[in-house]
Amino acid sequence: MDDSNGHAAGNYEAILREAGVRITRPRRTILAILADGEDHPGALEIFRRAAAIDPAISLSTVYRTMKLLEEKGAIQRHVFEGGPSRFEQAVGRHHDHLIDVDTGDVVEFRSDRIERLQEEIARELGYELVSHRLELYARRRKAD
Repeated sequence: MDDSNGHAAGNYEAILREAGVRITRPRRTILAILADGEDHPGALEIFRRAAAIDPAISLSTVYRTMKLLEEKGAIQRHVFEGGPSRFEQAVGRHHDHLIDVDTGDVVEFRSDRIERLQEEIARELGYELVSHRLELYARRRKAD
C-alpha cells in the first residue's frame, strides 16, 4: 500500500508498535486510509472513510491514532484558517499550500522562487531559516 510519497501503511504500523501501541483491525484500517490518501482529510473525514470499511471503528480511535502518529512525526497536522485540523503524511519534499476559500480544497505547490526569497529575507534580517509554512488563501478567478 505505498502512496506517491513512499510511505506505506506498514511503516505507520511499525511506528505505532515502537510506541507500544497494539495494532487492532480498526487501527489497521485507519493506517491504510492514511497511506492511500493523497488529500488532507480531517479526523471526521478519516472516520467516515474508515467506518465505510469497518462500522465498528470509533471516532475516538481515529483521534487517538492521529495524535500518536503526529507525536511520532509520521503525519503533520494543519489548521487552515476557519477549518478543522487536517492531516497529511510527513514524508516527501517540502511544499506549501493554497487553500480555496470557497470549497476548502487544498492545493499543494512548490516554488523555488518563493523558497529562495524566504531564505533571503531571513538572512537580511540576520536569521537562518530553520522551518517555515506558507499558506495562501484564494478564490478562483471568474472567467473574463
